[in-house]
Amino acid sequence: MRPTFSRILTQAAKSDDRVLLLTGDHGYALFDEFRQTCPDQYINCGIAEQNMVGVAAGLAKAGFRPVVYGLSAFVPMRVLEQIKIDICYEVLPVILVGDGAGLVYGQLGVSHQCTEDLAALRVMPNLNIVSPADRFELEYCWNHLLASARPSYLRFGKADLGDVHSTLPTAPAGSVLQVRAGRADLALLATGSMVAPATKISDVFSGIPVWSAPMLEPCRTAQIQHIGSSVSKLFVLEEHSVNGGFGDLVTQALGSEAGRVTRFGTRKFSEVCGNYDYLLSYHGISRTEIEVKLKECLDL
Repeated sequence: MRPTFSRILTQAAKSDDRVLLLTGDHGYALFDEFRQTCPDQYINCGIAEQNMVGVAAGLAKAGFRPVVYGLSAFVPMRVLEQIKIDICYEVLPVILVGDGAGLVYGQLGVSHQCTEDLAALRVMPNLNIVSPADRFELEYCWNHLLASARPSYLRFGKADLGDVHSTLPTAPAGSVLQVRAGRADLALLATGSMVAPATKISDVFSGIPVWSAPMLEPCRTAQIQHIGSSVSKLFVLEEHSVNGGFGDLVTQALGSEAGRVTRFGTRKFSEVCGNYDYLLSYHGISRTEIEVKLKECLDL
């Protein structure tokens, strides 16, 4: 997924000199092609993320299309006030990119783990929020973000989990995308890095349908309502806190029918270091633990 991001970002900058990349001293190898191809459109703002977002707001007011890149623990978490006041309140077309969302950088400790970003940003005004699962969803989301006049947040979770689609989705913005078809009584609804594991879980349970939500704002809640109302049990998977994230979006959409939803996400503050697999297990959202809990829910 990361090579695709480098490619589509560089293509956007080559075709529109208003596209600028701002980075907080991150992503050097990732942006080699961009720096070589569009050196005048690359700005390293250093480890000063609040200032970087303010610079991006000023550039947007001057007619540019800034893309602000950082680790999600810093963009957006360190710069919430600047996102709220400088960008969202002003409705400026700045694209914020939070890389390593969730538990990806778990070995660097709690300062670099980020399971709160969706909750923090869902209450911000005028903000698109996307969480792609693979390179095809990334390009699908990116095309919508470039076409939008609103500010946007692109959430990168674990980026090397493989493709869940075979072609670029063509659905309208905000659609929930079906990844796997299957039995009619159950459904798995996931976003971002949890979609690929959901496809493997589906195989264990005789083909539970898998749906992916790459766009959380805008999101076609009527489609979620249709999926939720047509099954006896809906399982929601996210690499984020169960408070305020994708699961909350789903249960709010379902309203009185939310009782049929079982949510998988982090339920405690992460106070430990460890590799990615260890932290998934620590939070109870590894594939193995989800499968065990599904068997309990289904009385298997």
